Amino acid sequence: MKYALKNGIDVICEKPLVLHSEDMDILKDYEQKYGAKVNSILQLRLHPSIIALREKVAAAPADKVFDVDLTYMTSRGKWYMKSWKGFDHKSGGVATNIGVHFYDMLHFIFGELKSNEVHFRDEKTASGYLEYERARVKWFLSIDSNNLPDNAVKGEKLTYRSITINDGDNTEELEFSGGFTDLHTQSYQNVLADNGFGIDENRIAIETVENIRVQDV
Repeated sequence: MKYALKNGIDVICEKPLVLHSEDMDILKDYEQKYGAKVNSILQLRLHPSIIALREKVAAAPADKVFDVDLTYMTSRGKWYMKSWKGFDHKSGGVATNIGVHFYDMLHFIFGELKSNEVHFRDEKTASGYLEYERARVKWFLSIDSNNLPDNAVKGEKLTYRSITINDGDNTEELEFSGGFTDLHTQSYQNVLADNGFGIDENRIAIETVENIRVQDV
């Protein structure tokens, strides 16, 4: 990425943009110095269900704080831990690998991050608590098939995902399994129109996973 920027070439990067928050500052300096731009793919921000929830939260009374439970489990084979993804210094660990989009989504919907606690973390599983301006979030992420419930969806790989939101009166599940077909296309169209997501939009999610990675548990 730095090589491209040094040559004045705009870049498009999938998640995570970087592993360390200080690297975002370096990239910002490169953008200013060489006149090129970093674009990132944050496709969940374009999902209609997520946009609708964001609008609902924004329309709620200003003192309304939502309670959120986020669980995401997706089985991975032995290859996973033997590949670069199995090394925290290369991939950032499980919370970064499978969680960074979720943390960006939570920030996008519920505002600035106020508190970040890690309750458990090993090479396959992580859990904790996040508090945003408008939400209290309990989260659990795992690539360990032993954690999958009996009703996990069976397909090409075993997967279970549940995101529930309680507003104090009702609990609803955020459903966004569908609607992904055009999100990457839309992301690239936005980049070409000079309306893509840049470095700053990534900052909260990157700082979140970095904090998760270094906390003592």
